[in-house]
Amino acid sequence: MRITVFTLALFFSGLALGADARTTAAQIQQASETFLRSFAEQQAARGFDVHFQPGSLDSRLALAPCSQPLAVVFTGDPWKSSRPSLQVSCSGERPWRLFVTPSLTIHGPGLVARRPLARGEVLTPDLVTATTMALNDSHRDILSEVGDVAGMVVRRPINPGVPITADLLEAPNAVSRGDHVIISARAGAFAVTSRGKALADAAVGEQVLVENLRSARTIKATVTGPGRVEVPM
Repeated sequence: MRITVFTLALFFSGLALGADARTTAAQIQQASETFLRSFAEQQAARGFDVHFQPGSLDSRLALAPCSQPLAVVFTGDPWKSSRPSLQVSCSGERPWRLFVTPSLTIHGPGLVARRPLARGEVLTPDLVTATTMALNDSHRDILSEVGDVAGMVVRRPINPGVPITADLLEAPNAVSRGDHVIISARAGAFAVTSRGKALADAAVGEQVLVENLRSARTIKATVTGPGRVEVPM
């Protein structure tokens, strides 16, 4: 993914809050709408099309006057929900906050399977294609770059046209059970290497049990690349 929190200080021209003034529902909705419009403009610059409707509020709502600009932030991830929560808050002398739930759809390119993909299949660029879709409807990270999926392994079957999400894929094994590997014991710039045998399958970044062929000891190492593992010295 991908979670970014956008904060926008919002000023309302011509608004004079006196001692008896209140922050109204209309002003809060204006703050929400201005924030969402700014978000939409930012995403448009990145090639995404955002449509939104600010959340509704009871028109009778009246909160304490705010001597500071209203602030709006996402409290829900807009890339994983079409109804992400917004927090509107005042940090003035009489602080308050409330939550608004807008409708928001982000359209952009996402990868889908060209044909049925079987569990354990290694993805290549010709097995996926990009199409425009609502990226935040699935509550999961829809992948959009072919480079993010090429070489990954299908974790469970994927039907044609189904969006490719991160949870459907896993990294390929860099070592497999029984493989001979190079064990590096590292301390700063100093390293000692020896040969070993992997006792399980593992991907880069995962830990695996390795038998040191010189000492016959079993150690836990971290996979650093194909046929290579590392242990702290």
